[in-house]
Amino acid sequence: MPRIQLRITGDRDVFDDVLTAVHGIDRVERVEEIDDFMSDFRDDSSSQNLSDDMSSKTYTLEVEVPNERIGERVREIAEETAGTREAAIEFIGPDEIEM
Repeated sequence: MPRIQLRITGDRDVFDDVLTAVHGIDRVERVEEIDDFMSDFRDDSSSQNLSDDMSSKTYTLEVEVPNERIGERVREIAEETAGTREAAIEFIGPDEIEM
């Protein structure tokens, strides 16, 4: 069963909108928020906790779908939903997912 992971950078409301939109797609098997323990870590500590960085956070979502056609629909809906709210979205490839 194909698994899709995506990261949303924005506020919690944007992430919740994407989660709800993906949940509403027919035949999606599972939608789950994944804790990302590295999301608050920055290599460049000189800019850590500046006001520009404080409003956005990174959230990770994992979705299981029955086939690639539904997976493509999930990607389209997630990207459209995040884009309308001007949030960044990143799809994590299968070789980047720890099993």
